[in-house]
Amino acid sequence: MSHINDWDWNTGKKILADINQWRKQFGWVEEPYASPNGESVAAIVKVDEMSFSVCENGEAWDNSFDKIWFLRYGPDNRAAGLVSDTAMWTVAVSGEPWKNWFEFVWDAKFGIHEGHITTAAQKNMEYFAVTDDQPWENGFYNLSHLAASPSGRSAAAVVQTKPINEGDIAAFQKGCFTVAVNGSPWQHEFLNAWEISFDSEEKHVAAEVRMNLNDYTIVVDGQPWNQRFSSVWQPVFNPADGSVTAPVRVAGGWTMARNGEIIWNSRLLQLWHHIYSMNGSRIAAVASPKFGRWTLAIDDVPWALTFKDLVTDPVFSPDGRHAACAGKTDGKWTVAVDGIAWNEAYDMVWPPIFSPDGKNVAAKTEKNGIYRIIVNGQPIKIDFKTLWNPIFSPKGDKLLIRGVGTVEDEGKYIRIIMSLAETLK
Repeated sequence: MSHINDWDWNTGKKILADINQWRKQFGWVEEPYASPNGESVAAIVKVDEMSFSVCENGEAWDNSFDKIWFLRYGPDNRAAGLVSDTAMWTVAVSGEPWKNWFEFVWDAKFGIHEGHITTAAQKNMEYFAVTDDQPWENGFYNLSHLAASPSGRSAAAVVQTKPINEGDIAAFQKGCFTVAVNGSPWQHEFLNAWEISFDSEEKHVAAEVRMNLNDYTIVVDGQPWNQRFSSVWQPVFNPADGSVTAPVRVAGGWTMARNGEIIWNSRLLQLWHHIYSMNGSRIAAVASPKFGRWTLAIDDVPWALTFKDLVTDPVFSPDGRHAACAGKTDGKWTVAVDGIAWNEAYDMVWPPIFSPDGKNVAAKTEKNGIYRIIVNGQPIKIDFKTLWNPIFSPKGDKLLIRGVGTVEDEGKYIRIIMSLAETLK
């Protein structure tokens, strides 16, 4: 988060807006979104018969538009949305539209720690990306799988480099897709290309590709691995040494490869969504060790705990000693930490979040239409009608809670800072 140390971490409760009053004022109010620091809440509102704006902390933006879509806050706590005016589209940040307008924009991406914004765009039958109002110099016949670098300063996407007629199988098999980084396409072309990853220093890019009808591999900075596989999933860069790993399918099942070489002994029914610990020493991935069961595999060792329906959102603690995920069995969700599930099951859980010291885990949950924050399996007994993911303070001793309340706080947007010691009593 941008400048998280500068946020107000004094314990207490603030009521920053009354969403019910917005509904009386505007008539049409879409779902609200809260800023990372919790100091602002915004929603798309209808200000005239065919005119829309954004209400932020009770005040509408000065500018209005024909349509607003995908309103979100960036890590710099500025609200941004995709907006249209007279059939043209662009991005508006804090109410101010970019200077460049396009026939359509979609798939907006924010940098993780900075306020840079990238979106896919189309104009004059060309497809390209736009970062902070700067379109790529090169346009393409198609664009998909847009990815932003960690800071958001760079962007990459799968692009179609040549036209192809529908049903022209021969032309398709010659390859017409590649990856463009900041508008510059790789020289190699492939049958298909999919998920893209940047390294932590934003100097290198990797993607999963289909080489021909039968073979798949990973491509790094335009160079394919020498090895071919029957399938692959999204590659990830090791933050410590810059090597590239990816789940790959070989005879006998799925396993993990690094720079093309197999590094895990296991052969699993499925293996995907892998992540690294911050120091690069550990790998966790969603795995299926047997038919119909899902778990986390960490450094080639699956947890004994498995789920029937789904496992998602794996995460390591900052020190890499612990891992957590969300899991679903028979339609009910819970959080598991180090292979042990929380006792309570919920209608929905969101990604688990570790405290900076790795000792505590918090998650947003929903049960019977009521949203709560759960810490280490224990609920914070404050009910919300709308809730956002909790955020730990830099020292890990406090928790930021952002939500729309119930009962005496019905319809009101609330920002709460709680002492973790108080929370865990």
